[in-house]
Amino acid sequence: MNSKRFYIETYGCAMNFADTEVVNSILINDGMSPALNAESADVVLVNTCSIRENAETKVWNRLKELRSIKKSNSNLTVGVLGCMAERIKDQILEQEHLVDIVVGPDAYRDIPRLLAEVDDGRKAVNVLLSLEETYADIAPVRTISNGINAFVSIMRGCDNMCSFCVVPFTRGRERSRPMESILKEIRQLSDEGYKEITLLGQNVNSYKDGENSFAKLMYEASQVNKEIRFRFSSPHPKDFPDELLHIIAEQPNLCNYIHMPAQAGSDTMLERMRRPYTREQYLALTDKIRAIIPGVSLSTDVIAGFCGETEEEHQGTMSLMKEVGYDLAYMFAYSERERTLAYRKFKDDVPEEVKKRRLSEIITQQMDIQEARNKAEIGVRHLVLAEKVSKRSETQLQGRTDTNRMVVFDALDFKPGQYVEVEITGCTSATLIAKPIKLSSIAEFAEALAVA
Repeated sequence: MNSKRFYIETYGCAMNFADTEVVNSILINDGMSPALNAESADVVLVNTCSIRENAETKVWNRLKELRSIKKSNSNLTVGVLGCMAERIKDQILEQEHLVDIVVGPDAYRDIPRLLAEVDDGRKAVNVLLSLEETYADIAPVRTISNGINAFVSIMRGCDNMCSFCVVPFTRGRERSRPMESILKEIRQLSDEGYKEITLLGQNVNSYKDGENSFAKLMYEASQVNKEIRFRFSSPHPKDFPDELLHIIAEQPNLCNYIHMPAQAGSDTMLERMRRPYTREQYLALTDKIRAIIPGVSLSTDVIAGFCGETEEEHQGTMSLMKEVGYDLAYMFAYSERERTLAYRKFKDDVPEEVKKRRLSEIITQQMDIQEARNKAEIGVRHLVLAEKVSKRSETQLQGRTDTNRMVVFDALDFKPGQYVEVEITGCTSATLIAKPIKLSSIAEFAEALAVA
């Protein structure tokens, strides 16, 4: 039996954190136990993200720090997991000598064997991608959990091949978990007292298990426990079914929040990005979402300075964001990723200072939009799931509305994990300030809204 202690550091998206929970399960089942930190571990694994250059830079810096720890502990095994693994395996193994083990996103079951190879004095690598692996039979172990929020991976990989995105090359082709395995995990989380579950996939609305669609999955999930909120991330604008919108509108525990990545606001840019919709089609979709789901909150992803971006195309993105009026946006300057179509076909020709200026303009405008939309919430009552003590004060709690707005309110006798009805009294561009009214439930609050 393996008695070693392991520690996993996770970088990047929610999918990476969900993967870490799968690896936790695999290692614990092999007899290993989690350590509190890297210094007390026998095995340190870094779960990596390749989506942007900044994420990779953080990983490189951390691996160099771990090399220093390894000098004082020659028995320490250091490994890289996830999206960076296949792309840079030769560099981190042979050139930089930073790690002992490299494991791709579809090879986590092989980690115990690979660790045994390291014990025998060999470097160990498995970065093979799979057409079948979904880890559907592995119950994730949530070692770093607040017991309130959980992520559930429903599918892996992506078939979209957007020209800027490296995900299809690091995570492979799209494949979905059996719906029953997902519902089984949700039932277990319900039994454990979790209050909010986010379903994850690179393109969740293309989920398909036989005749079971993503809309069907969301409906079935909502029926497991009416007092658990459900969110999902991320969908794609190209195949968003009306059926799903109506289900969200009808089920009180399906959050009125949709993340709808636009990436850019002009048809010419969308075509270069290989996004299979036009500006007009995207705007028609957001209008339909708001018509079917009153009060819905929308967020997006936006890239500034993609290959060949003109000032006119940049202004197209600015005007799209203003016209939609997003409640939240994730905004980034373009960073070139090897193996993508953009890397092979286009030039990263927008100067860095221009990228920074355009990104700054996008962020400034979005903060103004968010502040205006948040001010419109003053006087409105929301049901907030209290998640933790606020960073501002130990006498306050913070949590989110079902529309995904962050709210801070006086703790009084309320505790994390409770649903609290609040009234919004103030705001910043990022946060709503509220006074707590009373403990409530999803069903009670929905009934009160219906009566009102």
